[in-house]
Amino acid sequence: MAGLTTGGPNVDVSLLYEINGLARHAPDWADRAVSLLGDYGIPLAMVLMVLWCWRGLRRERQRSDEAGAAESLAALVWAPLAAGIALLANVPLRGLVGRPRPFLQHEGLEVVGGAVHGFGGAGFSFVSDHAAVVMALGVGIFMANRRLGLLGIGLAVVEGLCRVYMGVHYPTDVLGGLALGTAVVLVPAPVAMAVLGPLLRGRGRGVVARTVAVEVEAGEKDLAA
Repeated sequence: MAGLTTGGPNVDVSLLYEINGLARHAPDWADRAVSLLGDYGIPLAMVLMVLWCWRGLRRERQRSDEAGAAESLAALVWAPLAAGIALLANVPLRGLVGRPRPFLQHEGLEVVGGAVHGFGGAGFSFVSDHAAVVMALGVGIFMANRRLGLLGIGLAVVEGLCRVYMGVHYPTDVLGGLALGTAVVLVPAPVAMAVLGPLLRGRGRGVVARTVAVEVEAGEKDLAA
C-alpha cells in the first residue's frame, strides 16, 4: 500500500500539480489566506457552527420539548466525538499506508504556509486529518440540521482543496479523509444515537421539571403577597 500514487504520471499527481500550480501565480496575500483557512479557519468555523446549531436546538427544545430536538442534540454531541475517533483511527492508517508528503516526492510544487517546516514536513499524508475532522463535523451537523449540514459538507470539500493547494496532500488523501470522516460518523451512528438520545432526553426532562418548579414557586409567592 505504500506505493499509492507517490510517483509517475497519473490523475492524482496531475490534479495535484494543477491545483497547487494556482499558488505559483497567486499573490502572497491569497496564499496566506488559503493557508490560514486550511490550517485553522475552516476547522474553527465548523466548531462554531456546531455551537450555533446546539444553541438553536436548545431554544427550540425549551419552547416545544420535542423528542426530535433531543435526537438532534445527540447528533451534535456525537459529531465532535466522531471527529476525535477519526483522528485516532488515522494514526495507524497513516503508518500502514506510509505515503510521504507530495512535496517530498515531486519537484516543482509550491509549498504554502511554511508546511515544510511545520507539521506538514513530518509524517505521512494519507489520509488528510483536516479533511476527516471537518467532514465528520459536517456530517454530524447534517444529522441535526440539513441546511447547516450541507454548508458544513461543502466547507469540508473546500478544506480539502486548500490542503492540496498548499502542497501538503494529494487529492486522494483528501478523498480518503472525506470518506473516513463520513464513515466514522454514520457507521456507529445507530449505537451512538441509542446511547446519547435517552441521556439527553432525561437531562432535558430534568431541566423542564426544575423550570416548572421555579415558576410554580414564584406564582405561589405572588399569590401570598
